[in-house]
Amino acid sequence: MRVWMLAAAALALAPLGGAMAQDADAGARVFNQCRACHTINQGGRNGVGPNLYGVWGRAAGAVEGFRYSAPMRAKAGEGLTWNADNMRAYLTDPKAVVPGGSMSFAGIRNEQQLNDLLAYLQRASTAQ
Repeated sequence: MRVWMLAAAALALAPLGGAMAQDADAGARVFNQCRACHTINQGGRNGVGPNLYGVWGRAAGAVEGFRYSAPMRAKAGEGLTWNADNMRAYLTDPKAVVPGGSMSFAGIRNEQQLNDLLAYLQRASTAQ
């Protein structure tokens, strides 16, 4: 009986630990935190941070005309590419991915906001 109750409890809680839905429109609102430093429109200007159009799948440190920090250039030299896993880690804790980097953003701790932002970045950075 006790095993059955534990199994039922585990099944009831399983959705909480699984993948959360992504909402790119909600991610656009989360991106408002990023707008102080970044643009994401095609051909957009660099700000304090590089333009993020095309960031999805792009090698780190690859925006022409943007002056990256030495630690980011080093990570780029190591082959860092902005895929879902690397972007998730960076947006959660930028200093853990690029120690000594110049991005002053502390990171996103809310898992749903992070998922939504990733969906938005993927959609917006590859839009035609």
